[in-house]
Amino acid sequence: MERCKSMVITGHSLGGTTASLLAICLLCQSMVSPSPISVVCVTFGSPLLGNDALHRVILRERWGGNFCHIVSKHDIMPRLLLAPVASLNPQLQILLHFWHLSMTHRHFGLVASQLNDEIKSSIFCFVLSHLEALAHAEGSERSPFWPFGSYVLCTHKGAICVDNANSVVKLMHLMLVMSSPNCAIEDHLNYRDYVEKVQLQFLKARSFLQRNIYDSSYEAGVALALESLEITTKELMARMGQDCLKMARRMGRTPNLNGANLAIRLSKITPYRAEIEWYKACCDQADDQMGYYDSFKLRGASKRDSRVNMNRHKLAGFWNSVIYMLENNQLPYDFLRREKWVNAAQFYKLLVEPLDIAEYYRTGMLRIKGHYRTQGRERRYQIFDKWWNDRRVAEEGNKKRSKFASLTQDSCFWAKVEEAREFLDNIRSETDVMKRVWLCDKINDFERYAKELIESKEVSKDVLVKYSSYSLWMEEWRELKSQMQQFPSQFPSFLDGEVVP
Repeated sequence: MERCKSMVITGHSLGGTTASLLAICLLCQSMVSPSPISVVCVTFGSPLLGNDALHRVILRERWGGNFCHIVSKHDIMPRLLLAPVASLNPQLQILLHFWHLSMTHRHFGLVASQLNDEIKSSIFCFVLSHLEALAHAEGSERSPFWPFGSYVLCTHKGAICVDNANSVVKLMHLMLVMSSPNCAIEDHLNYRDYVEKVQLQFLKARSFLQRNIYDSSYEAGVALALESLEITTKELMARMGQDCLKMARRMGRTPNLNGANLAIRLSKITPYRAEIEWYKACCDQADDQMGYYDSFKLRGASKRDSRVNMNRHKLAGFWNSVIYMLENNQLPYDFLRREKWVNAAQFYKLLVEPLDIAEYYRTGMLRIKGHYRTQGRERRYQIFDKWWNDRRVAEEGNKKRSKFASLTQDSCFWAKVEEAREFLDNIRSETDVMKRVWLCDKINDFERYAKELIESKEVSKDVLVKYSSYSLWMEEWRELKSQMQQFPSQFPSFLDGEVVP
């Protein structure tokens, strides 16, 4: 394994699920391995393995192409778990035993006789009825088991590859409709023949059975795919198959189109962000030395301030719409693996959340709801925190900044300053010794945290301007510590600048 650079894992029947589980395990290990291996999993007639949640994870991690599930036209095994087969437990045990002995022994007459036509028919009809209901159900209705990866659907005339789960279910239903109980059971043992015939198909020049002339290469491709699935003989079935393939194409394209349109929308809102950046630069260089946060918090009714506030709302609307589209499956599943969007969201958060904090305390929301971090923080910022923390970053060692950051790297820094200000106000009026000790602990914790940020230059220079909330707080805190040291009898919980229990 240590020297292995690539691995192909295969499995037939229940062995296919084992192969898939091993592949998933190796892919997970590859995420943290310095030298990941390439993994491909090929299954033949494997039952479904996971639910819709696993399906989404496979898509999000871009692992769909690592799994190729080969399913024959009649084989009932890959379709079994799309139905609630627990009620067929006795019949299924006979069926699985029949398949097992068929693959290991040539003489199995005794067991074969137990798998009579009645059992075959009951299993076939039960699965077909539930598969039909699932194929015609709305998108919100899902089976406890759901396909993931790519599916190669085979017949004696060829094969097609589909990676849209809804289309896989619908096509498996259409192919099974034209089957029979005997074929559905016996076809599970015929994958060697299918593989050999599909190989030969690549060596043959294909031509249409029906001499139709199509308007586009896409329509010709759909017709050829239907011919490969052997569902062109019945007009109704052919139309359903055609609709299914078109739906697969449409559903595959829509998230990507939405992603492309979203990129255009992002470029259109960039001027709003640029205006806020310009506003920050002006505040940082202003003669009043209040900085970005306090200038916005104490702003007047100027046109510039109003425009920045309007841009703040426009950017919030855009990013809320991004989250809505992502949570409603309207964007590519690997959207969060694209550095462009994770970085854009992080930059937006660092730039704009200080303004949201300023507005929160400016409008007196502290008295109404409580502090920003616990009661006022917008959900989008919490989501962006997760995006940023979940991103994959190459090891770069301990890189130290040589100058202050353009934006404070803790977007909630100013909310913590506001909390520390309240602690400072409370400690002056608090008479309970234990509460005063607790307040001193909180203040000291914040002071240490802020000092670490400043020493590592993880803050913007606006934090350190003379009249920023942080600078004023530090000045008040130094004065209070001085008083505590000068008059220890008034502050028995504090001695020589240190908290004592």
